[in-house]
Order: sequence, then C-alpha cells, then structure tokens
Amino acid sequence: MIELRDLRRTYHVGGQTIHALDGVNLDIREGEFLAIMGRSGSGKSTLLNMLGCMDRPDGGSYRLDDKAVSEMDDDELSAFRNRYIGFIFQSFHLLPRLTTLENVLLPRRYHQEGHRDEDIERARVLLERVDLGDRLDHKPNELSGGQRQRVAIARSLINQPRLLLADEPTGNLDSRTSDAIMDLLQELNRDGQTIVMVTHEQDIADFAKRQVDMMDGNILRETAHA
Repeated sequence: MIELRDLRRTYHVGGQTIHALDGVNLDIREGEFLAIMGRSGSGKSTLLNMLGCMDRPDGGSYRLDDKAVSEMDDDELSAFRNRYIGFIFQSFHLLPRLTTLENVLLPRRYHQEGHRDEDIERARVLLERVDLGDRLDHKPNELSGGQRQRVAIARSLINQPRLLLADEPTGNLDSRTSDAIMDLLQELNRDGQTIVMVTHEQDIADFAKRQVDMMDGNILRETAHA
C-alpha cells in the first residue's frame, strides 16, 4: 500500500544541516498496524508528517496506492490528504464552540457536497461505535480527555481514509484511558483499517503488529509483535 524509497528531508537551522530523514526505505501493507518509535530528533515525527502529506521530501519517493505522492504540488497534496488520510493528535484539536457531532463532521466541509444526510448519519454511527452516541450535542469542555480522543478518532474516520495516522494518541491520557483508546485502535485495525502511529511509550507500541525504531533519520530496526 505504501512504498518509501531513499526518502530524505534536510533542514538548515542556525548554520547547521540536520538530516531529519536520511534515506528511509519502508513498505507498509494494507491492513497493517505500525508503530514508529525513537528519541526526540530521531526523525519519527518528520516521517509521520511525510506520510500525512504535511511535508514533502528533498529526495527519494513516496507512493501510496501506486500514486506518486512525492511528486504532487501543494494543491494536489491537500486534496489527496483530505481524501486518503485521517489524523489523530495528542492534543485532540477539537473546536471548542462546536458540538461533538459538528466536530466529527468538520472534515466534510472540504467536500463540495457539504453536509449531506448520509454524512450526518455516518457521523452518528461513528460516534456510536466509540461509545459517544449519547454525547452528540456536548461541547469538548463537557467531555473527559478520553471522550475527546474518541471524538477525534470518529472525526478521523468520517472520510473513510485509506490510512490513519496517530501522533502520540495517548500522550495526554491516564494509563487506563490509554488502554481503552488503544483497544479501540486495535478493533479498527482488525476491521481492516491501516494505522501508523508515533509513540515514545513501549507499552503503547506493543499494541501494534509491527514496530519500527528510528535513529538519526533512518530506521534502526524492525520488530514484529504477536
């Protein structure tokens, strides 16, 4: 599903050259649950941004579903990102003035047809799936941290993405709530959703089927989990 070949990204900061990605090669199969780990500065966040079309490489290639993502211009990347990729963030990124249902529907605003009846029904179904069917009209400040993350997960799925990217999805949650969120991600993966997650916590990475450890902009090792 995803093919990265000799992917490179270099930053110039204060007269220094930083090789954030230094020739990364990686294949991700459809239906995988992959965890990316590494210390700060290892390149894991840059790699996730690259996969999410939030940044573009200086060299190498990125293909998703045999589409040359690394050759797209900004407008093409934006459209591709909205259609193919869902995002889950550590800090949820919910809009405080919108209800739970409205937050989940937010990505549909970028589609020409707007909020159709089937979009609203799909949002309701997704919120039922994450056990928030009775919280449709609640604002984010009326929800717990775990509930906010569940809203964010439902929102990430509204466009039926091919790829779901999670950036430290349990970073702001207690251990019990973290396990519940990871159980939900595992359930989504069992249903066929491809997930790539960045985390610095080994116990969270253990929920994934495969783990990639990064150092100095490249992949140090790969580990399969039972």
